[in-house]
Amino acid sequence: MPVTGFLIRHVQWPLMERLKENRTRHYLRELQHAQKVSHEQLLDRQSQKLGRLLQHAVQNVPAYASFAADWDHSPVTPERFLQRLPVLTKTHFRQYADEYLTKGALSNKLIGNRTGGSTGEPTRFYLDRLAVERYEAARWLGLSWHGIQIGDPCVMIWGSPLELNQQQARQYRWKERWLKNRLLLSAYELDERRLETHLTLIQRFRPAYLYGYASALHTLAEMMLNRGWTVGVPLKGVVSTAESLHEHQRKKIAEAFLAPVINEYGARDGGIIAFQCSEDRMHAFSENCYLEVVDPITSLPLYPGESGVLLVTDLHNTVMPRLRYQLGDMVALSPDACSCGINYPLLETIDGREDDMFISQNGQYVHGHYFNHIVRNLESFRTFQIIQHEPQSLSLKLVKEPGRFHSADEDRLLAGIRTALGEVSVQVAYVDQIAPTGSGKFRYAIRECPLTSAQPME
Repeated sequence: MPVTGFLIRHVQWPLMERLKENRTRHYLRELQHAQKVSHEQLLDRQSQKLGRLLQHAVQNVPAYASFAADWDHSPVTPERFLQRLPVLTKTHFRQYADEYLTKGALSNKLIGNRTGGSTGEPTRFYLDRLAVERYEAARWLGLSWHGIQIGDPCVMIWGSPLELNQQQARQYRWKERWLKNRLLLSAYELDERRLETHLTLIQRFRPAYLYGYASALHTLAEMMLNRGWTVGVPLKGVVSTAESLHEHQRKKIAEAFLAPVINEYGARDGGIIAFQCSEDRMHAFSENCYLEVVDPITSLPLYPGESGVLLVTDLHNTVMPRLRYQLGDMVALSPDACSCGINYPLLETIDGREDDMFISQNGQYVHGHYFNHIVRNLESFRTFQIIQHEPQSLSLKLVKEPGRFHSADEDRLLAGIRTALGEVSVQVAYVDQIAPTGSGKFRYAIRECPLTSAQPME
């Protein structure tokens, strides 16, 4: 909505800056300036930030205190020194999270967050406003490459926050609608019988862009193409995020929505890492993070173009620094420069999450992230994997959280599954670990049957 967008840009954001000292637009201007400096200058700026972060970590973070003497007497660059530190896995971080909290950090300055990540394994961590605002600045910079500005109306094909009660959910949607100019369509309730309603809502809202899970956008696109319907609104782009965007999905989404498909790469526990430019290349925000790609077995660094495990060091999260944090994704860096004129470094390939769409007994599509939303709010389970063999038959593997297991949590999880999928058969098995796929990914939601397998119940 033009009026809402205007008020957000010219009234709400200036007020946030004045009253709450929000610095997102300041960081956005910094990122805009940095994208035009030379490759050598970007490396120098990144190195300086990394050096300051290492200095802070060895002096103030218990997990890194043992490296203080080496850092004080080390003649090597911050990049080389960082390689001396061990890779930080999610499992290790979860076990010793308190050791990564900066000494003397003020609790009222901490922003708690929690994610299941691509493995379905809940990870709790803290940020501060500086880090969160820099993430937001990176997203708005990436969107600006496609003519999208702060306050532009957006329809999100997204997961509803299941942990909220009805009143909290209404407040959440009100804030999204009027303070962020965003309309939410649940990725857990995509249903071909409601397609006309979905499209009517989009047409009335008249978004500048869509934003959502790759698989949910792809499912919606296929339903539209099957009916021969269009969205009926000119879009600046369709932004895919939170999981791998495959080429066949990109083509279907572009065909259905008649708009460019834009890939965003990030994670709750990694921030906004990279964004696609107008030349369809993925630029990494080197002002915000330091990326390494290493061999999954030896943890030795790989050359650009070689695919390996991604390690992320957030350059601005000083309240809980996670150095060389392993997200669980496989990527390759690129040695190329981009013809778009943006000098941020490039990612060659990304093998991100593999969420799947499930089919319910009444023919409704349910995004696999739905189950992650349930599990990440239960204390009993370290990780899980759910497999839909047939619409009415599923397997559920659970890894218990030692010392925290309660049988009631299993009942809550099964009830959540049946709420979404209907009266399905779920074979539950407790296991010590869940094996990765051939690519090294830990998929927590897998559908083995075609989406067309189920017939809606009369």
